[in-house]
Amino acid sequence: MKHIINFGILLTAGILQFSCFTVKYSTSGASIPVEAKTVSVQFFENQAPIVEPTLALKVTNALKDYIQSNTKLILVNGTGDLDFEGAITGFSESASGISSGDLVVQQKRFTIAIKVRYTNSFDKEKDWESSFSRFQDYGGATSFQQAQASYTEDIVELLVEDIFNKAFVNW
Repeated sequence: MKHIINFGILLTAGILQFSCFTVKYSTSGASIPVEAKTVSVQFFENQAPIVEPTLALKVTNALKDYIQSNTKLILVNGTGDLDFEGAITGFSESASGISSGDLVVQQKRFTIAIKVRYTNSFDKEKDWESSFSRFQDYGGATSFQQAQASYTEDIVELLVEDIFNKAFVNW
């Protein structure tokens, strides 16, 4: 009889101990509140001085796809438990390396910049607004159009990873 009472006390203590913790599930290092079931990604408008017509859709879809592939969150239209919105603020080419002798551009830089607002409906202290920028350097003889064709998807992928990490990996 004494063993049954001791077992009951231990069982009750164990249940109470585990019920006091907030549980978060993790996939790919992500830490997402257990109460969050849905996520939404609003359309990222292109507000850059140079507008690449398909970039806004590429960024929006890439973020949706990455979240769906790396979490168990359900993507919804409207506003989810966790929400992303933003805009493309930069899409540019600049010189990153000039030869000193004849002032010829040896290296160019292709940059994409994005501003993002993240809203967590369960914890307003986790809300944030940040700017992200990624670039790719390329040879001076390569045209901007060639650089866009070669590097846009790679840069968008890096930006999406940065956004995901800031939201879910506390990066």
